[in-house]
Amino acid sequence: MVLRDATQADVPVLVELWADVLRRVGTEDQEADLRHVIERLDPALERIVVAEYDGQVAGAVMLKATTATPLNLEPLVQAVSPHVLPAFRRRGVGRALMEATVSFAEERGIGHVGSGALSVSRDANRFLARLGLGPQAVLRAGATATVRSRLDALRPGQGRGRAISQVLAARRSQRHRDASPASKG
Repeated sequence: MVLRDATQADVPVLVELWADVLRRVGTEDQEADLRHVIERLDPALERIVVAEYDGQVAGAVMLKATTATPLNLEPLVQAVSPHVLPAFRRRGVGRALMEATVSFAEERGIGHVGSGALSVSRDANRFLARLGLGPQAVLRAGATATVRSRLDALRPGQGRGRAISQVLAARRSQRHRDASPASKG
């Protein structure tokens, strides 16, 4: 196995590898996004590591030296989207990518690494847990329009209709009245 920095030539396979974490647009736009990411990498702080297995790209991870959060200035190396192609799983590729992450952190004197996996990726979450990475937060995301409509629905006294709990209570009461023997007579 060989670990190396990503190049523009890797973009098509990186789009395949990271399809589940890239913008939901056409392949051409995803490739343009990744080309831009590779072009703007700051080598002192960022790196995309590609793992080759028998001459084929098997996996990749983006490394970023940053802070734990914008409020917590503890230095941290993020292992962003460590992915291994299905045909190369269980061959040490993920471990090699995480070793590259730890080396990147050690070279910069950074005492913590962090990573994330999609909530539906049981294997990836177990892998990260086995390496000693514990949960720190849950990142939730939603469409701006959806969040706006839900916020508006929660706003009290705005004449926008009843809160969902009130609507559900009214429906339960109606079902109860409809099912009672007195209403059938």
